[in-house]
Amino acid sequence: MLRRRLNRLFVGDEKRVDSRTIHVGHQPCPATDAFIQPKFCDNRIVSSKYTVWNFLPKNLFEQFRRIANFYFLIIFLVQVIVDTPTSPVTSGLPLFFVITVTAIKQGYEDWLRHKADNEVNKYPVTVLEEGQCTRKESEKIKVGDIVEVVEDETFPCDLILLRSSRDDDTCYVTTASLDGESNHKTHYTVPDIEKDLESLNATIECEQPQPDLYKFVGRMHIYRDGQETVVRSLGPENLLLKGATLKNTKKIQGVAVYTGMETKMALNYQGKSQKRSAVEKSINAFLIVYLCLLVSKALVCTTLKYVWQSQPGQDEPWYNQKTQKERDTIQYLKMFTDFLSFMVLFNFIIPVSMYVTVEMQKFLGSFFISWDKDFFDPEIQEGALVNTSDLNEELGQVEYVFTDKTGTLTQNNMEFRECCIDGFQYKYPECQSEVDGFSVTDGPISKLQQKAGRDKEDLFLRALCLCHTVQVKEAWQRDGGWDQLDGDAYGVAEQCSFIASSPDEVALVKGAMKYGFTFLGSDCKSMKIMNRNKDIEEYELLHVLNFDPVRRRMSVIVKSKSGEMLLFCKGADLSIFPRVNQEEVDRIRMHVERNATQLCVEEYQRVDTRLREARLALQDREEKLMVVYNQVESGMTLIGATAVEDRLQEQAAETMEALQGAGMKVWVLTGDKMETAKSTCYACRLFQRGTELLELTVRTLEDGSREGREGRLQKLLQEYHRKVVQDAQPVKAVVTRSWSSTVQEYGFIVDGATLSLVLNTSHYKSLFLQICQNCTAVLCCRMAPLQKAQIVKMVKCSKGSPITLSVGDGANDVSMILEAHVGIGIKGKEGRQAVRNSDYAIPKLKHLKKLLLAHGHLYYVRIAHLVQYFFYKNLCFILPQFLYQFFCGYSQQPLYDAAYLTMYNICFTSMPILAYSLLEQHICMELLLDNATLYREIAKNAMLRWGPFLYWTMLGVFQGLLFFFGTHYLFSNPALQDTGQVFGNWTFGTIVFTVLVFTVTLKLAMDTRHWTWINHFVIWGSLIFYVFFSFFWGGVIWPFLPQQRMYFVFSSMLSSVSAWLVIVMLIVLSLLPDVLLVVLRPPRGPHPRQMRRRLPSSGTSTVFMLSQTPRTLSFSWSD
Repeated sequence: MLRRRLNRLFVGDEKRVDSRTIHVGHQPCPATDAFIQPKFCDNRIVSSKYTVWNFLPKNLFEQFRRIANFYFLIIFLVQVIVDTPTSPVTSGLPLFFVITVTAIKQGYEDWLRHKADNEVNKYPVTVLEEGQCTRKESEKIKVGDIVEVVEDETFPCDLILLRSSRDDDTCYVTTASLDGESNHKTHYTVPDIEKDLESLNATIECEQPQPDLYKFVGRMHIYRDGQETVVRSLGPENLLLKGATLKNTKKIQGVAVYTGMETKMALNYQGKSQKRSAVEKSINAFLIVYLCLLVSKALVCTTLKYVWQSQPGQDEPWYNQKTQKERDTIQYLKMFTDFLSFMVLFNFIIPVSMYVTVEMQKFLGSFFISWDKDFFDPEIQEGALVNTSDLNEELGQVEYVFTDKTGTLTQNNMEFRECCIDGFQYKYPECQSEVDGFSVTDGPISKLQQKAGRDKEDLFLRALCLCHTVQVKEAWQRDGGWDQLDGDAYGVAEQCSFIASSPDEVALVKGAMKYGFTFLGSDCKSMKIMNRNKDIEEYELLHVLNFDPVRRRMSVIVKSKSGEMLLFCKGADLSIFPRVNQEEVDRIRMHVERNATQLCVEEYQRVDTRLREARLALQDREEKLMVVYNQVESGMTLIGATAVEDRLQEQAAETMEALQGAGMKVWVLTGDKMETAKSTCYACRLFQRGTELLELTVRTLEDGSREGREGRLQKLLQEYHRKVVQDAQPVKAVVTRSWSSTVQEYGFIVDGATLSLVLNTSHYKSLFLQICQNCTAVLCCRMAPLQKAQIVKMVKCSKGSPITLSVGDGANDVSMILEAHVGIGIKGKEGRQAVRNSDYAIPKLKHLKKLLLAHGHLYYVRIAHLVQYFFYKNLCFILPQFLYQFFCGYSQQPLYDAAYLTMYNICFTSMPILAYSLLEQHICMELLLDNATLYREIAKNAMLRWGPFLYWTMLGVFQGLLFFFGTHYLFSNPALQDTGQVFGNWTFGTIVFTVLVFTVTLKLAMDTRHWTWINHFVIWGSLIFYVFFSFFWGGVIWPFLPQQRMYFVFSSMLSSVSAWLVIVMLIVLSLLPDVLLVVLRPPRGPHPRQMRRRLPSSGTSTVFMLSQTPRTLSFSWSD
């Protein structure tokens, strides 16, 4: 891998060809005179970041890229180089602690990656060498090796399937570890391959490694003695990806084409872009303020020092004569040195340990989401997943929620509801007794109670049974212990279940079964169905034109026993209608109110040659196939439509209502049609009965010319802007939605085509955004994945930079999940790509309510209090040091002992705030869930604005002044001990420090609302530890200290009754403002200690239960 990187760096990519040639089994082909083994990378997987040799320098470099760490490194170096008043240990030890803790955390995480890599690289695999099966480690596989894989094993590298144990030359694969899709995918062997692979003489020419999981282009040249070379095309259906698992097949054999870090799985292993929370931005702003305070203090002290020394006799008093070296020092250099010394003396105002505490709080706090039993889903046996712990507090600041529809608001559990054949609508009743299963419910108004005709019905049902890629699994296979798959019980269906890549394909096949047509199964060349007469029909499968999100349709070309060749095509209505006879569209369109799929049929035209040529192309294969597909899928006959129903997710409406009650704007971004999406929005209560819907779609822009469309678009935007923005009544932020609300609510509907016009013009974009932001809910339908990301980015970058959240369950939602500030993945049925790319993953949409309203609220309050508290306690700590300089001649004399300076942030005050930031519940979770409006109180970073920051700063200034001058007043009495001995400056600093430690710790205890044994242990334990440490530090003569200045200072201090009195009084006076504020300030909103009473439902008896928890009393009722 290193060699490959060096080659790319120094040689460049100009010598890198677009394809690679692989010799199957490392056998030379007859066309070459000499066989030179190509050089490819080995099969080692490396996901780790460090090695034993580069861990220390690389980790240190990364850590010192952080401004705070680099700043404290500079301070430490200044203390080492310049003669500063404090020891280098005072800043070096905290910095060492921060660096060490972070390095241990990152080293442990990388060790886990090394461990996982070794498990993969050392995994034993079977390789065919010279006709013998050899076991070797996975990392020793080379490109060209023939590898054997048995059932339920994962593929060790990317393989081309050569042989399968199944009779139909196929194998089944699950790719859950790659894209999360748990359904079975069918892969095919290369045709015309010898059964004995030892005698196979072939080469594979394929594209260079690229990360797209669903794209592969190649061809195989098969050489036989005395025969012409056979060329076979290779595509994604022949490629078995590393990490996928073999299912329902005893064993397969394949040739390795991509290995190691060139496999598609490894190429897809890349970290997501780093997201920063609003709290981090506030921390940086506060740091700048405190850095300015630090520089100001240093400048003031430096200036006043030289002003004071300019007075006669003050610069060089008789008891402190200068040395000759000091007299010869340049004045400006000495002033600069003094400025640096004051910077070092006051540098503790910058809380370096806060970064470590914040990191630990985020990392440990994320476990509470994973451990929450309410997030556990018994259906999938999984709970919530945290992929990014850096955004916990951002969950409490969400202003806009962007959600997908299918699989997110709905269950993605497709059920066939009805169909329309030749303009006649058919509904299947639940209690059907007719043999053929058909029941006409209604039809065109002029043709009521008529059927389309049996021939057209049969043709339509054959299309349902043939136009798909569904596979049938027999009952005996299911009994063998394989995975349980979707199945149903209609006649023959009792003996089978279905394997499909999409739930709607299974729904259509089951829909045909309801009406008497049963799909019996298929292999690579034929498909069998049973018609309504119980006759077996067999069709030869000639070609499959696979579904892709660009075409939004798929087709099959089949040949019947009679020799008739047919093309069946199905797809979304917008992709089908332009390709069929237009006179038939209106007849069908009348009954497509809940349409999911359209089906079309056309007599087969011979396109076999063009398809084969396109599939053999090594360059631009997809573009050439697209041209052929578009030529084939045109001029077809429209025979019918289907309606597939998708039910709402559990508690989807309640969740959306709660989010809107919390002040969040909910936008639905979907690729589905407008009518279906609108019905879903009404069902989810995003649109209410009184909501006026504003529509901006292609239908409202009916003028055909582009100029006319743009003119109509501008007119509608101005009209909507005047109605929603200019003429709208002001709405208070605390007003919740109500059925009886007198304020007119607006809903906005836009489609993808119109959105493209809007986003291309900045003026339109501005009007559009203002309209959307003033609407209750917004529905964007017919959206491409890229457009979803554009919508999110537009709102994210708007005025005020609102916090956005995107939630989805499919691969088409990944772009908007990555674009939003917070991405939520739903563990749904459309694969796990959304989960893999999300910041948080939850099993169901209903869990989003607790994730935001409870966990998000508490996380934000905790970390906001942590940040403000750190700045406050460091200001209390360093302000007396600054004031002390006015009484010591600005001599840079430290007020506190070096041990206290070092351990204040590390030991004495660190654990209580960490426990608070992990366990605090100022309002119990039940109240937060019941009162969504509480979420509004912390919106827009309310607790980290300049107002609260100023309050905490003024509190720190008040307490710092009180600490210093209160102790100074005590020292106005010279004799404080019974012996008449006078206290010294170290006793003065120790008294101040004792009051400081007790005050900031008790302040946190007063702020704590939810007490646990951990809070009691760390708060009272920290105070006890401080007292014990002070006795121990001052009770021993330490041989490594040049001066024993703290010897017996603490003990003698506590022997004075006056000192005890001052300490207690100063602590009480310091905490008095907080006590008065709590007593005098009126309560805002519901309080957790208030009794709550709910009205019971009518007609039921009610039992009131009283539950008591620490600091919390609540009433609840149950039926």
